[in-house]
Amino acid sequence: MPAMAGVFYDPVVNIRNASFPMRRLALAATLAAALAAQAADVKTSRYYEDALSRYEKQDYAGAVVQLKNALKLDKSQLSVHVLLGKALLASGDAVGAQVAFEEALRLGVNRAEVVLPLAAALVDQGKPGALLEDARFSPAGLPTELRAALTVARANAAADTGDARSALQMLDEARSLAPRDAAPWMAEVSVRLRMAQPAEAQAAADKALALAPGSAQAQYLRGSVAHARGQGPAALEAYGRALAIDAGHVDSLVSRAGLLLDLKRDADAQRDVTKLRQVAPDDPRGAYLQALLAEKAGRPAETRAALRDVVGLLDPVPMEYLRYRPQLLMLGGLAHYGLNEREKALPYLEAVQRSQPGSGAAKLVAQIQISQNSLDKAIESLDGYLRRNPKDTQASLLLAAAQMAQGRHARAAAIAEQALRTQESAPMRGVLGLSLAVGGRIPDAIEALEASFKADPKQLAAGTALAQIRLQAGDNKRAIQVLQTLLQSHPKQAGLLNLLGSAKARSGDTAGARQAFEQALALDPGFVSPQVQLARLDADAGKLDAAQQRLQQALAKDDKALEPTLEVAHLAERRGRIDEARRWYEKADDLAGPNVIDPALELVDFLLRQDQPEAAREAGKRLSNRAPEAVPVLIALARISLANDDVAGARTGLNRASALADHDVGALARIALLQLKANHPQGAQHTLNKALGERPNSLPLQALMVDAEIRLGELASADKRARTIATQNPKLAVGPSLVGDVAAARGQTAAAIEAYRNAHRLQPGTDTLLRLVRATAAQDPAAAQKLTEQWVASHPRDTVVRRVLADGYARQGQWAAARDAYQALLKLTPADAEVWNNLAQVQLRQKDAGALESAERALALKPGVPHIVGTAGWAAFQAGQTDKALQRLRDARLRDPGNASTRYYLATVLARAGRNAEARDELQAALRSQNFAEAKEAQALLQTLK
Repeated sequence: MPAMAGVFYDPVVNIRNASFPMRRLALAATLAAALAAQAADVKTSRYYEDALSRYEKQDYAGAVVQLKNALKLDKSQLSVHVLLGKALLASGDAVGAQVAFEEALRLGVNRAEVVLPLAAALVDQGKPGALLEDARFSPAGLPTELRAALTVARANAAADTGDARSALQMLDEARSLAPRDAAPWMAEVSVRLRMAQPAEAQAAADKALALAPGSAQAQYLRGSVAHARGQGPAALEAYGRALAIDAGHVDSLVSRAGLLLDLKRDADAQRDVTKLRQVAPDDPRGAYLQALLAEKAGRPAETRAALRDVVGLLDPVPMEYLRYRPQLLMLGGLAHYGLNEREKALPYLEAVQRSQPGSGAAKLVAQIQISQNSLDKAIESLDGYLRRNPKDTQASLLLAAAQMAQGRHARAAAIAEQALRTQESAPMRGVLGLSLAVGGRIPDAIEALEASFKADPKQLAAGTALAQIRLQAGDNKRAIQVLQTLLQSHPKQAGLLNLLGSAKARSGDTAGARQAFEQALALDPGFVSPQVQLARLDADAGKLDAAQQRLQQALAKDDKALEPTLEVAHLAERRGRIDEARRWYEKADDLAGPNVIDPALELVDFLLRQDQPEAAREAGKRLSNRAPEAVPVLIALARISLANDDVAGARTGLNRASALADHDVGALARIALLQLKANHPQGAQHTLNKALGERPNSLPLQALMVDAEIRLGELASADKRARTIATQNPKLAVGPSLVGDVAAARGQTAAAIEAYRNAHRLQPGTDTLLRLVRATAAQDPAAAQKLTEQWVASHPRDTVVRRVLADGYARQGQWAAARDAYQALLKLTPADAEVWNNLAQVQLRQKDAGALESAERALALKPGVPHIVGTAGWAAFQAGQTDKALQRLRDARLRDPGNASTRYYLATVLARAGRNAEARDELQAALRSQNFAEAKEAQALLQTLK
């Protein structure tokens, strides 16, 4: 076995001072149930508090046991999952830690609470690339100190994956965020040594030591630089200083032992190795050093045992983790070599990726690859084949289909156009029409599809696509004509009858639609889609039970059928059964094939409607993996970013979507609207110019452009455009509404009120009223409130205005009026969680015992929304349920640590529980906010805790 002790000076393998990765009756029954639930809450809380105490004492195993006991009682406890992750990570179980943190994220923890330990868990598993690729590790939107620390972690990950230049750029960013932090300088030392830049490494080490003179890691890094430069005595001295600060500093023990071996000071080396294996028994470097010492001493059995320890630790580690760690690769190779296991040594010593060879049977290979969803491989095979056989239409069809499956619709269209230059083909022209349609070039798509359909009216693909485009455009009449033509040639096509039923349903012909669906089922009793469509007709007619029964019958035949699964989700949500709806949406997403994105898009929409942005983020990741360049996906991801306050990420994604949307006016309008929500008027203006190029007279687009111009300060242009709209549409409110918006932007309140009053006269409605109310409130709040009250009196079912009225009462401290307004609103919207939450807040102000019931109603409707959880916690505390209050407020604080009111509530409960230090931390964090309702109370409470 070669003596390689000298490799141990290299700090490139930064274990970061952690163990190695592997390491009367109804009433009585109701009361009994309530008491049982409360008892469970108390027991769960006590398990958690005991675990927290154990964790603080570094009894991680005991903490894990108690936290798992808590989860047996209630798996939804957010704080339990977070602490469990931290305890597992500290005990060396990186995989378990990752599972706990990701469950916390799924339940709605604020990303800032777990992003760093989750990053550490992934790195400890050999997944540094995740820190660079996973959107959860974007520093955007995080507090400054956390951004700095995360940026350093990402820099280490970039270095681990071989991108030293990006690593240095990230470290510069980290220093700009935290100029007095030594961590970026420490990280730079290793990067510079990787780049063979010892002088720069020395300068970084000196900076780190100047900022953190009492840091063992900084001393170690100085020793590493000296070691790399061949300055043995200086390296030994630095390692000694590091170990004087921290006798168990793993990297210093490793490096000093290796250096001592090189110096033939085996006895001294043995002392360091013995200590190393005590403090870090899962570090393979200690085992290999022991093998070297045993070999030198002539103890072959001990040598083999130590080498077996090395490979036992390294073989389970993914090769992608080791590929940028030459020291560990060398250890694995040498250890297997020393054990005479050459085949196992080879991948360590070579560490290369194999390329995919081409094949003359490319079409067959591509078909197999497409069936296995290996689309990139299929595209690679077909590209190579078509370079040699450019006239093969079948191969071109396959390639275009693969590109479309990847969301690259423009590329698919280009392939089809190229093939059509060589040979006219109705199927190929149909593929061209399909790719153009999905890419948003609707007029061109219709032209291609009509040409294909005219050439061959029996073409199912082209005819069906043409009918679907007509339906999407709202041209139901022509869609029905196409379908009836197709049915002349294909009278027994149940799919065509199903589509005909959809077209008739959209045109308002319910009887005709039901007849078509029933004909489709008569032809194919197992056809799921018409069963779902009939269930929709039942639901729209208010026959919800009949719809449910029909869907259950469909699922009884195939419990993995996607369409009825999604419709069950829609029906559950329609009935207000939110938890049930989520399960069905998630099931539909799981059932969807890898290239089917609609269920994932629906799941994202649902989660955003339920105010669960973190859960939406997770769903968005899976969606992005399926079709990263698809415009609907990019739009969905932007909405997720906005919901998670990642405005920069939303802007980036929307810019990309705008570029890819091409001629799709509908998509461009949605993108522009989101760009305005992201406060990116420049992007919105660019997107709207593209859309107006296609439809210059579109009123919605022109109205959006006025908004963009106002935000850009281009008020003259906005005013001109708004007045043109008003002139061209004299009977519509949109024109004077926009004129009023411009006047409001100019500070011309009287003119804005006059314009809004004119708009409301033309089209009395909620939108025009609210514009008038907002403008009037700036001059005369009492008059604005009177307008709202008058409107509600004459339009008692307008829930939007009722909400504005109730919120206004609450803002003015008119608690009795606010309570009555919210209760009246709830008679119309009994499933509105936010209204229940606001009512609870008002009742808390009134010392009304009904606050807890209102808060519980809100929480049942939206169980994961931070401020609703916080309200429920505070209401529980006011009702004397301290344990439940503590659980809920911890949960709310983890979901939204930036909510100062929540932190004040939590601190109050902690102080009552005697956890004064923790209460002080929460109060200090809350008081860093500029303004919140309970600031005076928080300051007073803090004074009592000092």
